Amino acid sequence: MNTHSAQAAGWLQPLTATTALTPYHTGLAEVLTRAFTACEQHGDYARWQQAIAALPGTRPSSTELDTDAIRIGLSSDLNDEERTKLVQSLQQLHPWRKGPFDYFGTRIETEWRSDWKWDRLKDAITPLHGRTVLDIGCGSGYHCWRMRGAGAEHVIGIDPTILFLMQFRAAQRYIQDSRVQFWPIGIDDLPAGMACFDTVFSMGILYHRRSPIDHLLQLKDLLRKGGELVLETLVVEGDEHHCLLPADRYAKMRNVWFLPSVAMLVRWLERSGFRDIRLVDTTPTTTDEQRSTDWMRFESLANYLDPHDPTRTIEGYPAPLRATMTAIK
Repeated sequence: MNTHSAQAAGWLQPLTATTALTPYHTGLAEVLTRAFTACEQHGDYARWQQAIAALPGTRPSSTELDTDAIRIGLSSDLNDEERTKLVQSLQQLHPWRKGPFDYFGTRIETEWRSDWKWDRLKDAITPLHGRTVLDIGCGSGYHCWRMRGAGAEHVIGIDPTILFLMQFRAAQRYIQDSRVQFWPIGIDDLPAGMACFDTVFSMGILYHRRSPIDHLLQLKDLLRKGGELVLETLVVEGDEHHCLLPADRYAKMRNVWFLPSVAMLVRWLERSGFRDIRLVDTTPTTTDEQRSTDWMRFESLANYLDPHDPTRTIEGYPAPLRATMTAIK
């Protein structure tokens, strides 16, 4: 057994031994072995690894997963030299898109105020206490930590972006909670028909899928009977017959396909076999929620909107409006 195979088996053992994932242990170990092996071939992998290794070895005096910023340690845990090393190392993992995080009093202001999204849904979903949860497209893992803080027994975040894996590893270096895992894979890499998760989150993914119905069917197949889907996606105003298919880009993004009305999204969920479908929230995305910061210095929402009419994208489409839904398998 090679190093990656041994690591994959080790990570999976406590998870598959105590949950409904048991039948998928072998298949998952093979998938993760390939995925983690591929990660090391990325041109920046060694640099990112060095940045994580250079983080101060100080053990945090406390951690807090149920606050707006994932809080790791206190300012008093570090001296000035260690703090300088901390900031330099974390900046090597730029850009930080999902958060915020607080490392020993240093706040990482990420592009997204992901805590606002969490606040909109946390009281509307089935309580996570004791549940096995899957977060698809988890980014840095911010919401995974919030899910664990909300009482989830096991949380698995999947995202094929290797930089996000490294940002997760920076937090895990200090938090050291094996019940939260990051797998650098996409939904298509998971074994078919797993049907073993109590809650599945798909947030900011549906509009990137060429076939939204197929994505909803994938999500349903990952849930146990009676499990809950938490779905957040871009929508447009309109009735059950209305859906926007951008001609090319939407808010400068090439990979945006279908933006349905809420009524059409409900129909999609119904046709996919979900029941008890509920609209939790609709909220326009503002430049307070998505913006450039010292920790994400590239273009952000302000650059994607019409400078003369912030209700439209730069291409002339309706500005981003996000809906959060829940549904039961």
